[in-house]
Amino acid sequence: MNVTAPDFTINNTWMLISTILVFIMHLGFAALEAGLTRAKNTVNILFKNTAIISIGLLSYSICGFSLMYPDEFIIKKWFGFSQFGLNPNANWDTSIYNPGYTYYTDFIFQAMFAATAATIISGAVAERIKLSSFLIFSSIYVSIIYPIAGSWKWGGGWLDDLGFYDFAGSTLVHGVGGWGALVGAYILGPRTGKYTRTGIKPIMGHNLPLATIGVFLLWFGWYGFNGGSVLSANPGPVSKVFVTTTLAGASGIMGAMLISWSLSKKPDLSMVLNGSLAGLVGITAGA
Repeated sequence: MNVTAPDFTINNTWMLISTILVFIMHLGFAALEAGLTRAKNTVNILFKNTAIISIGLLSYSICGFSLMYPDEFIIKKWFGFSQFGLNPNANWDTSIYNPGYTYYTDFIFQAMFAATAATIISGAVAERIKLSSFLIFSSIYVSIIYPIAGSWKWGGGWLDDLGFYDFAGSTLVHGVGGWGALVGAYILGPRTGKYTRTGIKPIMGHNLPLATIGVFLLWFGWYGFNGGSVLSANPGPVSKVFVTTTLAGASGIMGAMLISWSLSKKPDLSMVLNGSLAGLVGITAGA
């Protein structure tokens, strides 16, 4: 596909703006998780979210990018690898590499996705895992697990051969992260004091305004998460993605509000906040 220099510049600029929006999602995750946990664990939560972005970007540059987009698959369409580190070829900064963006733009956009995938698990195991243990797990997850799973579709692996569709990562980012969160929560068990002989004892978050800010920051970043996955600044698809993403987030809020309010007989802000995220996650594959 041939593109003019102005078109290539516009496409590349939009991809970098989308990268910035995805980066802002890490601030959203930090605020949401800190707000929905107890005050005594705030520093632990913030430290994890700060470390994850560093671990994600560095490990993805060392081996994750090559695992996710291999030159060839070593084990059929299940596992492939190129080489360690980044390897731009002679056409790294031209439309010959890609009609929409340069090699380095490609890497940094995908690296933000990788770091986000580990952050999903952070919230599920909050308040019941050692900081050092989580950081070791995150390093393995972002370096190996997520890139290999991502290669099955986006890297031309076996899921891609089957015609599997995942536009921006409902399965490859959020689904894989969700499975990791489920396994982690199952192994660690509930927070101490959650279940007692007299029944379930709610453990409330200490700062709902902070959690609400976090959700809106995540929603804001989702426009880059989904909008950037168009992989160009093509106005038609980008506009449609923005609309579907927005309607999904709004629908998630309404669905969670109606169901939680009818069951508990009172409004529950935390459920509504999680409902918006559920709507956004759900539309990511088909935005």
